[in-house]
Amino acid sequence: MPILNSIAALADDMAAWRHDFHEHPELQYEVHRTAGIVAERLREFGCDEVVTGIGRTGVVGIIRGRKATSGRTIGLRADMDALPIEETSGVPYASKTPGLMHACGHDGHTAMLLGAAKHLAETRNFDGTAVVIFQPAEEGGAGGKAMVDDGLMTRWGIQEVYGLHNMPGLPEGHFALRPGALLASSDDLEITVHGKGGHAGAGPHKAVDSVLIGSHIITALQSIVSRNVDPIKSAVISICVFEAGKALNVIPETVELKGTVRTLDPEVRDLVERRIAEVADSVARAYGGSATTKYTRLYPVTMNHAREAQIAAEVARDVVGADRVDDKTMPLMGGEDFAFMLEARPGAFVFLGMGDGKDCHHPAYRFNDNILGHGASYWVRLVEKTMPVG
Repeated sequence: MPILNSIAALADDMAAWRHDFHEHPELQYEVHRTAGIVAERLREFGCDEVVTGIGRTGVVGIIRGRKATSGRTIGLRADMDALPIEETSGVPYASKTPGLMHACGHDGHTAMLLGAAKHLAETRNFDGTAVVIFQPAEEGGAGGKAMVDDGLMTRWGIQEVYGLHNMPGLPEGHFALRPGALLASSDDLEITVHGKGGHAGAGPHKAVDSVLIGSHIITALQSIVSRNVDPIKSAVISICVFEAGKALNVIPETVELKGTVRTLDPEVRDLVERRIAEVADSVARAYGGSATTKYTRLYPVTMNHAREAQIAAEVARDVVGADRVDDKTMPLMGGEDFAFMLEARPGAFVFLGMGDGKDCHHPAYRFNDNILGHGASYWVRLVEKTMPVG
């Protein structure tokens, strides 16, 4: 089953919606313009219910099928927020807001789901209820968690939930997914090293060098990945910020280390969190200082459920053909807050190929409008196949 004719007819509309969103990027929960347009469109399409302010600025549209005998309700999610990046893509509809850019394709995700919502509201060729979810603050704000905490799943009785993300480097119009861990947990790490300040040239022996301690901690942390984590499993510990003194001849009293931690297994996540604090403290004490660790859990592992991943793969094959669907793709160490929705309900997250181009979060990133029809058709087919009429 190729791209639906009615979706193909919406290609120009979806591209126009996306370009408008792209010109007016908004960060995290401040997606007021985008959310307002989404809600207005959903009302124009004839959704049975349109609710705003879920998870602060999220939008939810309810579309009931021509029958309701199945008792089934599934959720389809798109994210709406942009990034604090200065755009260099050179497209004619580039961001008009200095320092902000849709560099991850959320404008495209929103346009795809709007196209699907229009088709579903017009045809209603399914038995059950489709809930279209437009989420704020995926980029670091945990908007998915905010919507779940605000009653997203319980208020409308969502039983399964599905998400989609574009993927540069994957051939255009191809889908990729896997059951189990698809994307990593994403956590923040801050270590404060406490030493004893002193004169770096005249009296280093009277000081406790926090810079030296910090350097050894950075090296020692890598032993957690190489010697504590099962080599069959995965973990990343990256210290990306080292803040110390400002004078060339003064040993600073304290040093701040900051970075990110990624894992693909909840047990490995627990292990790494515990070992980071133990290693930092023991190294610091060995050199006469001390260290305090602040570990902040952000997004959990994006864990696809087996049954729903199989459904998603079958639907993708219906849309683009079996040879364009990889249902055993390798997991990636990026993070995604759709993970919170997958913790609340069974579901699956898929990648949709963009073809060659800059990676997400690059200032010259360009979304490929050719895949809008693939994404919208996937959403429609997912609803119609999982809740068939007759």
